[in-house]
Amino acid sequence: MTESALALSDVSFAWPGRDGFSLSCPSFRLAAGESVLLLGASGSGKSTLLSLVCGIVVPTRGRIAVGGIDLGGLRAGERDRLRAERIGIIFQQFNLLTYARVADNILLPLRFAPKRRARARNGPKEAARLCGALGLPDGVMRKTAGRLSVGQQQRVAVARALIGAPSLIVADEPTSALDTATQDSFLDLLFAQVAEAGSSLLMVSHDERLGQFFDHVVRIEDIVTTARVAA
Repeated sequence: MTESALALSDVSFAWPGRDGFSLSCPSFRLAAGESVLLLGASGSGKSTLLSLVCGIVVPTRGRIAVGGIDLGGLRAGERDRLRAERIGIIFQQFNLLTYARVADNILLPLRFAPKRRARARNGPKEAARLCGALGLPDGVMRKTAGRLSVGQQQRVAVARALIGAPSLIVADEPTSALDTATQDSFLDLLFAQVAEAGSSLLMVSHDERLGQFFDHVVRIEDIVTTARVAA
């Protein structure tokens, strides 16, 4: 069997406290080069699942492997390095450094990931290529991110996630602020660049209409069970 870009097996996790809840995921697999849309309503465990996938938190039980590497067997610093090297993250609120130039925002992941930096070869040139491929205007690399429109900031966030061709792209509701026509255009550009990088894509959303763009659509309630933790 081809190595999975992402594989979860018998995973359990619990947030403690009065408002805590537990999450369990018996099995989930994302194949290399595959795109999956994970559908779920607010409060369904999507954000917690993404935190587990990205190694921000670790399961209390089970195995989460990115490119065959078990995150649970790594120390915190090692998980940070693996995330920097192998995972490109598109945040819902973009998380750009608004005071920094677009070029600096896009190149930021390469500072912490020598192998990813090597794959990018010439970082500034690759950043400029991604900006052009994502439909950003000439000269945008020199602008500060805070001066851009929401749609432009979104594309900068995508370029930052894609630079250096990480094997896994994780996107958290990246189209929620866009109208339907802009969503379609954005997704066409995103998928073209994901294919160019040879990456796998896991996107979470509540919007069922987006399913037409993906290889597979998975409802979070089909792979995840959540329950409130007793105070």
